Amino acid sequence: MRAFIALLMLSSACVPSYTHLPPIEFEDLPYQSLTGQAWPARVISLPKVAEQYGMIEVPDITYIELNPEGARTIVFLHGLGSYLKFWRYQLDYFASKGYRVIALDMVGYGKSSKPASFPYTMEAMGDVVRETLEQLEITDPVLIGHSMGGQVATSFAIRFPEKLTALVLTSPAGFETFSAKEKAWFKQVFSTEFVKMTSEAGLYVSVKRNNFYRWDDDYSWLIEERVRLAGSKTFDKYAYAQVRSVQGLVNTDFVRGNLAHVTVPTLIIHGDQDRLIPNPFLHGGESRDLMEAAAAKLPKSMLVTLEDCGHTVQIDCHDNYNKEVETWLASHASAQ
Repeated sequence: MRAFIALLMLSSACVPSYTHLPPIEFEDLPYQSLTGQAWPARVISLPKVAEQYGMIEVPDITYIELNPEGARTIVFLHGLGSYLKFWRYQLDYFASKGYRVIALDMVGYGKSSKPASFPYTMEAMGDVVRETLEQLEITDPVLIGHSMGGQVATSFAIRFPEKLTALVLTSPAGFETFSAKEKAWFKQVFSTEFVKMTSEAGLYVSVKRNNFYRWDDDYSWLIEERVRLAGSKTFDKYAYAQVRSVQGLVNTDFVRGNLAHVTVPTLIIHGDQDRLIPNPFLHGGESRDLMEAAAAKLPKSMLVTLEDCGHTVQIDCHDNYNKEVETWLASHASAQ
């Protein structure tokens, strides 16, 4: 009933419209702090990934780096359909606490290239992270991943335990079981046409209803940028990357079957009002139950549940999120 009332209020509320604004290209997205200071974006090519997966073109990845002299490095991995700016409320914060901060646009997202020949599995994305770390000569990072980025980070920790020192899983994907029929359903329903046809009104309901519990108008930049990106020359490629990523996301067997092999300290942090995980259309249930079950299988884990917070908890409850993660890092995530 509460969800229905919230949805009704959203649909009847007066909200700003951005459809009259000109389209924006992904490469022109304003990557900047909350105070308006631009973040320097850099690009590196990934020839090893291209060779490993027999790609037609060599992909490139865009990243930003703050406080390069920091003693310890945090690498942020975004979720499905988003980009590094979704860590806007964390990057400057943790840089100000003395960390070297790296945030990536994963292949297919943000300002990174969007090649059709990339497989978009969680393991392939982990290989993108691995080559990026090698090129930047980062040997002992803390990986912080949200949703899809959490599944990528978990897979990375299982496969390359010597290449990180700690793991922060933020509303992570990867813990649910999907049957063959459910995977087929996702493949049929979640298409490029579905991504492209979403209206502005639909975005408001979807983003505010599914990703947030404490929506604030300060977050309207998410809506504006998504609406204007729909006219981008490369939006079709972005839509394709999303579809392929969803197909990769539902293949959770590797992560679920190997949680016991995550050897680094791990923090799972999520909101108790997560409306996306577990999947509400197929499984239902409470996010807390799913996260508790996964935490019980991780040898060195701690679970933090933030009350009255939604799926995009790092924005929805950014102050509480930052404090919890900062406190945990100080006591659990020492460099190897």
